[in-house]
Amino acid sequence: MQPKTFIKTLSSIHFSLLAGLLGFAAFAYWQQDGFVAGIDREDIFIYIVPIFAAIGYFLGKTLYQKSIQKIAKEESIVSKLGKYQTASIIKYALIEGPALIALVGYFLKGNAMHLVIALFLILYLFTQRPTKHKLTTELQLSVAEKEAL
Repeated sequence: MQPKTFIKTLSSIHFSLLAGLLGFAAFAYWQQDGFVAGIDREDIFIYIVPIFAAIGYFLGKTLYQKSIQKIAKEESIVSKLGKYQTASIIKYALIEGPALIALVGYFLKGNAMHLVIALFLILYLFTQRPTKHKLTTELQLSVAEKEAL
């Protein structure tokens, strides 16, 4: 892994996940005739979607923070970037999974709640995009390591 191309690579992964979700969201939206605003107690997605969304959000944040805290300052820049990339991909996956489940729920049942939860998860995933500033701040890189990026 080359430090100079690291941000581009991670950004490409992030963008691909985001584009897939947006594409599926658009497809699901245009396949529905309208919204269902009521709560059908027999619809399993009414229970699954909010629970998975909350678990994905909190578990993603927690695992990410713990992974970042475990990265030692003394490690090489390549090692730090590898661990950062792994932590980021895990966080992205824990956001994307519940968003996909919510979109499937909307696609199958047409309940607006599922679409709203999916859109909020997609928006949250968008805000998690990798930047050089975020990387240098979270990893507390030295001046030499910042220049390598």
